[in-house]
Amino acid sequence: MKSQGSSSDKNCKVSFRKKLLIIDSNLEVKDVERLKFLCIGLVPNKKLEKSSSASDVFEHLLAEDLLSEGDSFFLAELLYIIRQKKLLQYLDYTKEKVEQLLPIKGKISLFRNLLYELSQSIDSENLKEMIFLLNDSLPKTEMTSLSFLALLEKQDKIDEDNLTCLEDLCKVVVPKLLRNIEKYKREKQEESCQNKYARSNEILRGVFQWLGFTVHIYNDVTKVEMEKVLQKQKSNPAHADGDCFVFCILTHGEYGAVYSSDEALIPIREITSHFTALQCPGLAEKPKLFFIQACQGEKIQPSKSIEADALNPEQAPTSLQDSIPVEADFLLGLATVPGYVSFRHVEEGSWYIQSLCNHLKVLVPRQEDILSILTAVNDDVSRRVDKQGTKKQMPQPAFTLRKKLVFPVPLDALSL
Repeated sequence: MKSQGSSSDKNCKVSFRKKLLIIDSNLEVKDVERLKFLCIGLVPNKKLEKSSSASDVFEHLLAEDLLSEGDSFFLAELLYIIRQKKLLQYLDYTKEKVEQLLPIKGKISLFRNLLYELSQSIDSENLKEMIFLLNDSLPKTEMTSLSFLALLEKQDKIDEDNLTCLEDLCKVVVPKLLRNIEKYKREKQEESCQNKYARSNEILRGVFQWLGFTVHIYNDVTKVEMEKVLQKQKSNPAHADGDCFVFCILTHGEYGAVYSSDEALIPIREITSHFTALQCPGLAEKPKLFFIQACQGEKIQPSKSIEADALNPEQAPTSLQDSIPVEADFLLGLATVPGYVSFRHVEEGSWYIQSLCNHLKVLVPRQEDILSILTAVNDDVSRRVDKQGTKKQMPQPAFTLRKKLVFPVPLDALSL
């Protein structure tokens, strides 16, 4: 029985390798170069440099446990990216199946994808011009767009956090490619948010459950899904028995708006307007609080020494009132003032959410009202700086509350 099992395993492996050879025979030299480029960072560079065929690349993927007869998705991902979708059939995949699994199993980084996309849009004339602009620092060898970008990366001229050199080249030679770079930056920020907001989600859930709220969490919300959430919440029958409504959004954004997971820009006013007395009678005359952890622009607030009576003539006062309905009982708390970025700690979560939750835990038992708590949050966050001591953040609230809002003190307040 053992020998039969061993024979069966060998036949399976031979059959799988036959499929790999069929795929290899259908790929051209340019496809091999693309495969090698996409595998940078996942397969040692020395191995990739010595690879002259697709089968060589496949051997390295097998050796690095990136490919096996039991899991061939990574190769399917590579074939999908280089637009060899017909070859997916040999791995028992379809284009639709790969697209479905990419968000879950995809291994190619956003940065690698960006460079590959750019390479496909840089023609031979564009490449000559880019090489000319960087001529002094490049070897006198023939290059393709892929090898050119790989060289920039190897020379540390570009990396996933520094695309200045590439942006400068695109501005001069192919301005339309700046859109790809901007899209990459948004996606990278979104990916970062998904990873790092997990801690903030956990903190928010714990604190607001402690305060007696029923908490619902929605992750990776698209624009369509956001509208469904807003419709569901504004017609929630539980509002009739509730005393207060809190809506928190953790994402990235621009002035007066936030991004959904599918990159749609949603005005904050569009969100808050769902909860006016006319739209949501169940919350009429009840406080409605919106806390938004999101950038409101791309500027960075510099760390400066405090100077009494100092004014910045370039900074006109900015109001958030346009983001809340013109009626009573609304409060909007933004992580940063309009036009600027917000920051987060890798392990502890966003500065704003962390400070908000900490001050709620400390000041609610002292029966401080929400505006006093947010004032303390402003003071706390404004005093924080990054590790280099060069970046700061200043939250900003706007409100039409008619009365002081004081949360009931939880019975187990002393346990926090």
